[in-house]
Amino acid sequence: MKLSTFKKHLEGLDTIAFQLPNGNLVPSHFHVTEVGAISKKFIDCGGTVRAENVINFQLWEANDYDHRLHPEKLIHIIELSEKTLGLQDHEIEVEYQGESISKYGLEIENDVFKLTTKQTDCLAKDACGIPEKKKVKLADISANSQNACTPGSGCC
Repeated sequence: MKLSTFKKHLEGLDTIAFQLPNGNLVPSHFHVTEVGAISKKFIDCGGTVRAENVINFQLWEANDYDHRLHPEKLIHIIELSEKTLGLQDHEIEVEYQGESISKYGLEIENDVFKLTTKQTDCLAKDACGIPEKKKVKLADISANSQNACTPGSGCC
């Protein structure tokens, strides 16, 4: 989700809720302790120079149960960050402390911001020799195929 989309959704909310990929909600007494711009320049394993820019939110929970972050306050923090840091309308990445710091993508569903899992990937599969897996529909595999497993053949 881009920063502009996030702000637009915040404007219509009375409370802010973040949901972890396992379905649990981040405790309602969380704070956004950082809003920042992260620029990453790197070379992939195929030798291609790449750049990635994201807006980073860090969620943190403390034993401060008496204060809740309201949408208008978070909008103010974001607008201050845009002005001070010159934030662009990039995708948002959310950091949250689990067993270690985890990074998540962000989506909205029913006025709840859902933290989505992120995966590593090889960006140069063709250059470093990683074979691409062929996608095969099971319906296209017939019982007469050489790769078919027949009852009693011992292949299953």
